[in-house]
Amino acid sequence: MGTLGTAAMARMDERLPWFRALSAEDRSWVGLVAQAGIAAFVEWFAHAGEGRPTPSIEFFGTAPRELKRSISLQQTVDIVRIVVEVVETMTDELAAPGGGDQLEQAMLRYTRDVAFAAAQVYAREAEARGAWDARLEALIVDALVRGEVDDGLHSWAAALGWTSSPVVVLAGHAPDDDPRAVIDSLREKGRRIGMDLLAGVQADRLIVIVGGAQSVDQASRQVVPRFGPGPIVIGPEVPDLHAAARSARAAIAGLKASSGWPDAPRPVHAEDLLAERALDGDDDAREQLVENVYLPLAGTPLLDTLATYLEQGTSLEATARLLFVHPNTVRYRLKKITELTGYQPTEGRSAFTLQVGLILGRLSESAVTWRALT
Repeated sequence: MGTLGTAAMARMDERLPWFRALSAEDRSWVGLVAQAGIAAFVEWFAHAGEGRPTPSIEFFGTAPRELKRSISLQQTVDIVRIVVEVVETMTDELAAPGGGDQLEQAMLRYTRDVAFAAAQVYAREAEARGAWDARLEALIVDALVRGEVDDGLHSWAAALGWTSSPVVVLAGHAPDDDPRAVIDSLREKGRRIGMDLLAGVQADRLIVIVGGAQSVDQASRQVVPRFGPGPIVIGPEVPDLHAAARSARAAIAGLKASSGWPDAPRPVHAEDLLAERALDGDDDAREQLVENVYLPLAGTPLLDTLATYLEQGTSLEATARLLFVHPNTVRYRLKKITELTGYQPTEGRSAFTLQVGLILGRLSESAVTWRALT
């Protein structure tokens, strides 16, 4: 048995490049597994008069769990094939006189059962890893949704092979399919298109975290078909997974407030739902509107122009009369408002958002004044 094991190791070193690239420790473990397999065959073959029970596969337990992650199933088959070749070349020396055919037939049966046993071992490992990955994925999604981001989150993501940036989060309704099947299909989709995907189904809500997309639109195109009917909201793009809680928070708040805009496109960006989110109590949206709409205009004639223009039903002439300026001056100021805020007062949705931002800014100033007085 020692001679066979040594010959098998020499043949592996000669024929298998990946085996030569293994660490000395892993090569040693492979040698022990090969020798244990040969010993198990000898023990099994010795029971010729007992009908030869099913071969034992306990010799696979010789190797540590880490070796199963270093060596693939295909590589394990290569090892078995080489061990068989070594034994076959020495059949004449090993077999009793006239027993060569018997030994070869026994080897065929034994190696067949070993091959099935190897597949079974790797299948169990894959199932265990799959279950563990699913739990990790659920923990990551749940942590991002709750905003509980720490260094442990990156460790969990690294265990799943997450390396991508930037990151964007999408929220929508889950389809009626089995949640596990939905998540598996999304993960498979990510592998095919070369992007990292994490997903979680929470009640009737589906959260998808996409990493490595060239653009937000590319990310949404790939995953939107996996959602169920109803609105889908895209959170803002963030640089990495650590900042993904902000994108998740915006996407979920947008999904919650999306009923306020029944005609919204599908999918819709969370940024386009700032007004609805603010009215629904989203503090992030309120702060963003005050910062983007009110503060750039505060202390300038543009603020009074915007307020008057909106109060007069977006009428240029009425605004000009009340402000005692020429209509062209109003046009110029409206253009400056668009440049400063990104919203166009002459467009319906933008005007609505500007109106909400204007009100929130006034309320915030009033609150500051009230606190100062009290």
